Amino acid sequence: MATYHKTYHTIVLGVGGMGSAAVYELARRGKRVLGIEKFDIPNTMGSSHGYTRIIRKAYYEDPSYVTLIKRAYELWQEIERRSGRQLLVQTGSLDIGPADSWVFKGSRQSSIDHNLVHEILTGREINQRYPGYRLPEDLMGVYQPEGGFLIPEASTVAYIEAAHQLGGEVHGRETVLSWEPDGDGVRVITDRDQYLADSLVITAGAWNPQILPILNGLAIPERQVLAWLQPYKPEYFTPGTFPVFNILVPEGRFYGFPVHGVPGFKFGKYHHFQEMVNPEYYNREPLLEDEQMLREFSSRYFPDGSGPTMSLVACMFTNSPDNHFIIDLHPDYPQVSFASGFSGHGYKFASVIGEILADLADWGKTRHNIQLFNLARFTGRVSQLYQDHPGLQRERPYTRVNRSSLRQNYRRELISRRAARGVPIRPQDIPVRPGRRSVPGNQAGYHPRSHLRRGSLFGKPVTDFSDRTYTWDTADPRYWEQDDIKTFW
Repeated sequence: MATYHKTYHTIVLGVGGMGSAAVYELARRGKRVLGIEKFDIPNTMGSSHGYTRIIRKAYYEDPSYVTLIKRAYELWQEIERRSGRQLLVQTGSLDIGPADSWVFKGSRQSSIDHNLVHEILTGREINQRYPGYRLPEDLMGVYQPEGGFLIPEASTVAYIEAAHQLGGEVHGRETVLSWEPDGDGVRVITDRDQYLADSLVITAGAWNPQILPILNGLAIPERQVLAWLQPYKPEYFTPGTFPVFNILVPEGRFYGFPVHGVPGFKFGKYHHFQEMVNPEYYNREPLLEDEQMLREFSSRYFPDGSGPTMSLVACMFTNSPDNHFIIDLHPDYPQVSFASGFSGHGYKFASVIGEILADLADWGKTRHNIQLFNLARFTGRVSQLYQDHPGLQRERPYTRVNRSSLRQNYRRELISRRAARGVPIRPQDIPVRPGRRSVPGNQAGYHPRSHLRRGSLFGKPVTDFSDRTYTWDTADPRYWEQDDIKTFW
């Protein structure tokens, strides 16, 4: 019979993709570990669900990711062997865009630099090889045979069951009220009890800023919508005939999967309508305009997959200002570590991030190179992990983009499309200045930018944001200004 304690080596707050991997890794090291989750385990409230999540090795966002993704593959295979579950399905993956686009050029360069197995295909060759695709012939793609998808719900279950077998303790449906330093350790107070630990790991996704105020304004939840459509030709959309894709087209940057787990060809648009939300109060019910935008994309590029709607699901990204992860020790309390801001591309790394967080909790440092993900790049506050890296207090590197203009431009485009189809224009479709109305999908008048305008997030003060704006890769200027295209590095 299991014996439960109130004193632990490490407590992990948030037991989704990253947190469940961290709990397992700590239990595997013989640590007395407690995982606390606000919702069910697994659940559909955060960002660790959806039946399939893309995994790929050619990472153009920054070379640092490639080393990590190689280790992530090893760890996914390890937990597969331990659990006896298939968690990683290799379908091949395609990174597609115009020949001069940063998606295609970056993926190709990453494959070359890191000696990754890959093949260059034209749009015409992709259509011939994979008839579910209907791409313009002048697009270019990088095919990686090792790409595919992960099964997130089964992965969380596999990690938690393995942690249980190793003596780990996990509590679902328990809300954290607060935490505080307790000497060199921490005290965690929940709606059920109080717990003590030597170290604390925070992996609460969209709820991270509520638990960790230093992330206010740096980990912004964003509403995302996915569609599953019945294919007209199901044989074109199986894992054996349809690679996962990441594609940049004039409509934006999209991603998609073969049919798996539930009926339907699944796809979505990165950053969807760019709606920043409060995770407690946002519309989880997809709207007609969500479906229409997604269907316009699928009917153009995947017409044989654009049958009746099977499912529409709203979930969340949690974005950092530069779309790179934030993984670090707390600058004031080195016994506290955290991982946040995965910006819609983090789940594939969950296995290795669990290992990194276990390192930080156990040793206060990690064997992995995570300098790219330091908190100081935004705040200038260098943690104990980077005391020997004074250069981290450099000027913040991310690009200025007027997000208000992007949103208003999209609204204007939506109005013109509706007018062309003879659809009546509603008052709420007319673009206005941010902060003057409630955006559809939010409750109680909560506007996606209101926390910036009012200087608070979830009722807590944040620093002045006047010099901070957000880069959204669907509007990356390197795509539109093709005379000046270069890779991220």
